[in-house]
Amino acid sequence: MNDTLLPGLYIVATPIGNLQDVSRRQEATLRQADVIAAEDSRVTAKLLNHLGIKKQITAYHDHVSETVAENLVDMLGEKAIALVSDAGTPLISDPGYKLVRKARAAGHLVTTIPGPCAMVAALTLAGLPTDRFFFAGFLPAKAKARADTIAEIAELRATLMFYESGPRLAKSLRALAEELGDREAAVAREITKAFEETVTGTLPELAERYADAPPKGEIVIIVGPPGDRPAASDADIDAALREALETLPPGKAARQVAKTLRMSSDGLYERAMALKDEA
Repeated sequence: MNDTLLPGLYIVATPIGNLQDVSRRQEATLRQADVIAAEDSRVTAKLLNHLGIKKQITAYHDHVSETVAENLVDMLGEKAIALVSDAGTPLISDPGYKLVRKARAAGHLVTTIPGPCAMVAALTLAGLPTDRFFFAGFLPAKAKARADTIAEIAELRATLMFYESGPRLAKSLRALAEELGDREAAVAREITKAFEETVTGTLPELAERYADAPPKGEIVIIVGPPGDRPAASDADIDAALREALETLPPGKAARQVAKTLRMSSDGLYERAMALKDEA
């Protein structure tokens, strides 16, 4: 058993591009761990070679069997296992949460060695509001599922963040522009590397920029929150109530319109009753 690290699971962040970003604590943990559980052993081997570390690497990714996860959990009683992803912080749009849950359920030590995260790094580069943000991972590849996902989060009063690849970037930007309009946005790629680039503009502008020029590298899309919606006019409210009254009783129609128009329901029931009497 390792003399320095206690047995348990160590969630170790690794550089997202620039190997100089590895911290002393991250390096020490990788050096002292008994086993390293890695998303891709070839990627992790490059980092270990850079640090001069020779260590047993066990594959742990979304497609490993339950047996692999159970074996790792069984080892935690006697060994220190470092969990790493290909780059950045494990579990952030990367495998690992199931292993963490199993380790906790078994009563083992679980701790984190924090460090680089592409999502957070991109947020600092974009120049968009940072007080509230929502990370949505990768958008679905199919058009219908992609549009549905965007629609689900369109009204969030927060900066939206997505991971993306170069070949899919144009389609994702176009879908975001179609659903969200001309919001401010940014595309950050190759963060911490020699060709780091952050391009800002509106979603339609960025969609046009990358339409025929898919960039290389790992990419983060950052989209600003929606602007303030203008208050609904009396005519808009009456039109919405009339439409709702075609299928709903006045009380439910009033609640639905209040939710749809994001307004108080005060007085809407009485208004709905009056419109129903007029019909």
